[in-house]
Amino acid sequence: MNEYLNKLISRLVIALKINLNRFSVMKKEFVCSLVASTLVGLSPTPTMACTGMSAKAKDGAQVMARTIDWGGSEVNNLYAIVPRGHQQQSFLPNGGTDGMKFTAKHGYVGLAMDRAEFVVEGVNEARLSAGLFYFPDYGEYVTYDEKQKAHTMADLQLVSYILSSFATVDEAIEGIKKLHVVSVYPGASTAHWRIADKSGRQVVLEYIDGKACFYENHVGVITNAPGFEWQLTNLNNYINIQVGTFAPKSLGNQPLKSIGNGSGYLGLPGDFTPPSRFVRAAYLLNTTGQQADGWHTVLHLFHLLNNFDVPVACDTPSGQEPGDYPSATQWTVASDLLNGKIYYRTMYNQNIRLIDMAEIDFTTVKFQTAPLDSTKEQPVERIVISD
Repeated sequence: MNEYLNKLISRLVIALKINLNRFSVMKKEFVCSLVASTLVGLSPTPTMACTGMSAKAKDGAQVMARTIDWGGSEVNNLYAIVPRGHQQQSFLPNGGTDGMKFTAKHGYVGLAMDRAEFVVEGVNEARLSAGLFYFPDYGEYVTYDEKQKAHTMADLQLVSYILSSFATVDEAIEGIKKLHVVSVYPGASTAHWRIADKSGRQVVLEYIDGKACFYENHVGVITNAPGFEWQLTNLNNYINIQVGTFAPKSLGNQPLKSIGNGSGYLGLPGDFTPPSRFVRAAYLLNTTGQQADGWHTVLHLFHLLNNFDVPVACDTPSGQEPGDYPSATQWTVASDLLNGKIYYRTMYNQNIRLIDMAEIDFTTVKFQTAPLDSTKEQPVERIVISD
């Protein structure tokens, strides 16, 4: 622990030595975010451990859903409405804010953590979806080159860039290949991404040895590490999993029968590690049937993702007190790409809320952002009993 603390203090001192006087107020805030990223990158406490699922309804509606799990602290969770023509510029690892400039060709709705620029999940008006997932220890970005800063994109802003710029998965793949994606703060973990369009096609983007690698995602799930190809291979270890209940049989002269229903799922991992969550999500998603339309698919995925809610205590190191907030799963979102509807619920309010993109004119709406929760308290519906 002493070695860890010394390392942490050293990183913090380096971050804080940046001359704040030469930055604007926005840049000062950004440096504070870099310090926070230092803590994320070095902390022995659990980090973002998110689970993503997707499903296509019988009427063609494609729904993208996921959790945001972070047990280290309560995060500033917010949404952003971004109009067409909105200009942004990438942050850089050296503390600058003069990286790649980009202007929104497509308006979008993004759900963000920490600040509005750091969108981790969103949908644009062309119905392209993109989401960032934590990918510790396995990915590697390109080394930052000051000469390439006009083409350099911070990893925490890549979702915003994708949603601003592209209408399809194919467009996104071609555009991303031209970027130099770097970590906002080199001490923090890498990420990987899920990108999908309304056709139902989706890919996983991972940076391996500095190169953008794209994998078709036919199983419809994503978690964290190891890499996506490894996760697919690992599914072979669970080929015995099936729906239903095993029929009685005999073992020698000993009769055997299932103790209760659902024995076909015996062996399905139930812990919160990324490989176990991947297997559990893959089998739950792909063995539970197709829903009629987007709304019923949204409800279905919310129910499935209940299996991945992480209690704060489970995400807290031994000997430490859990944080004073309801859950390590800070929010869950399900986006109906066909109908342009984004549904979410939070650890404070399990009621489902809706942002309907049909009600937004992205040519006239102003850029705006707001917390996911206006009040941090679960509403309770009182049942009135008549005499």
